[in-house]
Amino acid sequence: MGNNGSAPDLSTRLMRMVIVGHVDHGKSTLVGRLLSDTGSLPEGKLQFVKDICDQQGKTFEFAFLLDALQEEQEQGITIDTSQIFFHTAKRKYVIIDAPGHKEFLKNMVTGAADAEAALLLIDAKEGVQEQSRRHGYILKLLGLTQVAVVINKMDLVGYDEKVYSKIKAEYSNFLASLGVEAREFIPVSAKLGTNIAELKDEMPWYKGPTVLSMLDQFEKKPRPDHLPFRFPVQDVYKFDERRIIAGRVESGKLKVGDRVIFSPSNKKAVVKTIESWSVPKQPNGATSSESIGFTLDEQIFVERGDVCTLMDELPIVSTTFDANVFWMGKRKLEKGRQFTIKLNTQEVECEVHEFKKAIDASTLETLSNQEYIAKNDVAELTLKTRSPVAFDLFGSIATTGRFVLVDEYDVCGGGIITTYSPTTKEDKLRDEVRTRDFNWIKSDIKPEERAYRNGHSAALILITGEPGSGKGPLARTLERNLFQNNFQSYLLDRRNVNLGVSADIGSSEEESARRLGEVAKLFLDAGHVVISTSNAFHREDQEDLKLLANPYQVVEIQVSSKPAGEPDILISPDEAQNVKEASTKIQNYLKEKKILMGHNYSI
Repeated sequence: MGNNGSAPDLSTRLMRMVIVGHVDHGKSTLVGRLLSDTGSLPEGKLQFVKDICDQQGKTFEFAFLLDALQEEQEQGITIDTSQIFFHTAKRKYVIIDAPGHKEFLKNMVTGAADAEAALLLIDAKEGVQEQSRRHGYILKLLGLTQVAVVINKMDLVGYDEKVYSKIKAEYSNFLASLGVEAREFIPVSAKLGTNIAELKDEMPWYKGPTVLSMLDQFEKKPRPDHLPFRFPVQDVYKFDERRIIAGRVESGKLKVGDRVIFSPSNKKAVVKTIESWSVPKQPNGATSSESIGFTLDEQIFVERGDVCTLMDELPIVSTTFDANVFWMGKRKLEKGRQFTIKLNTQEVECEVHEFKKAIDASTLETLSNQEYIAKNDVAELTLKTRSPVAFDLFGSIATTGRFVLVDEYDVCGGGIITTYSPTTKEDKLRDEVRTRDFNWIKSDIKPEERAYRNGHSAALILITGEPGSGKGPLARTLERNLFQNNFQSYLLDRRNVNLGVSADIGSSEEESARRLGEVAKLFLDAGHVVISTSNAFHREDQEDLKLLANPYQVVEIQVSSKPAGEPDILISPDEAQNVKEASTKIQNYLKEKKILMGHNYSI
């Protein structure tokens, strides 16, 4: 309801927009004007603020309206410190207010940056500033293509067309270098209301739209229902016997009966129910922008950070990717330094693996031979995460392709993922495994059924150690003891694999480890406890075997007096000589980890 008491047709969905500009370029004044000139203020609010100014002996400023409104949220005014609502006769708008770089960067992952249009403010008297250029780059990072530039304070330069034309030419060229095109350059005086709601006589040379008519020309961004389904898991709630997986549908659609997969864990299930809050009847489907929960047909472990997708619409899973980053940290962004990346709901340690190009964000000048970037600079680089993350390229699905960087709890950078190619052995193997798993002909017998029948879950037991350490006799004794307890166990010695399946590859250690892992996966699928020994399990090989064995557990047992890494069980060579006790130690660990659950007749 506006000041005039009329209620315009606001049936269309509101448009989300941002207004950016250098400090003191008049953003608050412009917002105040938009509220006032559209009749979006509460009844009598404008006159109330003017009266307060008179009482205090101050000249009224439209920027004061924001302060006044923020103090009266409890009166039902639709405004807060981050979102400001107004309307025209055509539709409702919400301004996502982010006064500084860091607020923009935070909004990149909170969803507030899901804006559809932007007004970029430039002071006519001061002209294009460094901040103006940086704001342009941030709009690029946010993926905003509907941009109008508002050249404010034209009254301070005598409404000079030459000033307007100079700013328009300079900033147009800059935006074009970013791949951003401004729909219009609008000369205004927000203070005096010139060209905000209607064109005034002060600038007869300008024949374009007003600010408000420009906003109404912007097109609504279609809901991303047509894109692949993406659902970053925010939390998992337990109600009675149900586990409800909660989050927001970023893109695509979901319905009951859909087979879904969670990345990067690769766990799969079928959607049993969709749960929505405060509705009389639970829906059978969900679409983009909806916050929902859903249950699965089987109890699998899912946690915050997983990204749920449909089986035929997989995201990329990797530890490396190329990105464009805007840096705002107090300390330099340097190669090798550790940060936390927040990508969707995932939070993982990461570091700069390689600098491809460093750029001055205000001039777009390439900085040569840079191994770091300073505050307000931009870089094209390769990031490497400590553990695999699920994502999309920004050009494909924007919401799952942008991220922020955190340095000691401080949001210090934001970026978009531009390209990905599996260049490392780890990435190539991970892609191979995902392709294998998603095309695998599944048995009708579930792993849980085999585990119940066998009295144990499938697991790969890696026993490593130096030659002569006693790992071979220990492995054979463990296999025998498990067998005698009616467990399905098999000793898969690497030498046997090399003599058979890998006889054609000679001394290729990398390929030998891969083939061992693939053979082990067959036994694991059959529900066995697979035991394998080797002198040559390097840390890299062990990680590959864990990847190949996923989702089955891998237990590392190291027979050594000088342990390397962090094995699950450490057995000294002296302990290994007593194979019976050493075997019992391993079995107790497997019971503790619920790998050996026991039959109803034996444990």
